[in-house]
Amino acid sequence: MRVLFSTLFWAFLASTSVVLFFIALVIWAVTVPFDRRLRILHLFTSLWASLYTWANPAWPVTIEGREKIDRDTAYVMVANHLSLLDILVMFRLFTHFKWVSKMENFKLPFIGWNMVLNRYVKLRRGEKASVLQMMRSCRQHLAEGSSLMIFPEGTRSASGRLRSFKPGAFEIALASGCPILPIVLQGTSDALPKQGFVLQGRHDIRVRCLDPLPFESFRDEDVETLTLRVHDLIAAEIAKDNPSG
Repeated sequence: MRVLFSTLFWAFLASTSVVLFFIALVIWAVTVPFDRRLRILHLFTSLWASLYTWANPAWPVTIEGREKIDRDTAYVMVANHLSLLDILVMFRLFTHFKWVSKMENFKLPFIGWNMVLNRYVKLRRGEKASVLQMMRSCRQHLAEGSSLMIFPEGTRSASGRLRSFKPGAFEIALASGCPILPIVLQGTSDALPKQGFVLQGRHDIRVRCLDPLPFESFRDEDVETLTLRVHDLIAAEIAKDNPSG
């Protein structure tokens, strides 16, 4: 039954993405002349992504701490990364941000093309030139008032345990003078593990926004110290609900 339900779910996602991409294309064409940051298109993308968690009763999503997000502030948002499902779930915040994502995702039919329309930030792993371009794009988006959404682990954790953080997000925060918003994801690895595409039955999913870290609170720290500080902050929050893990 899980395999059958999973097949139907992914077929639903693929088929609706075709239609929703063309709606996104129309929205982009109509709004891009006056919506410089593409806020309207990102809002539609949030609705598009949220459709799949709303439609799946096995994925009840709880958002905590949404009120901590100042809609007029550009943040460097950082979250732990457990599952492919994390991407859909983060859109449930319904706040404006630009994803930082690996280059391969932008090549996906319809979904990836919509990422291009949104001007999300591309990164080709292991290429210094791509990393430098990513850093420039991130600083520009922040200067324009758009937040960034980054998984500092760089890839999904196969074990569910928090991996070490790469320093890029924290270099950007220090260089741009923007606050950091730590976010804790829980439950997605149980609902959809890293290996495979078979949905694993009902699992409660939670997105918890922690208190933002103002730039003044870390402006004098070096990148390594700041990276470890935010890693330990997120790790401590995860441990509160999973003391044995």
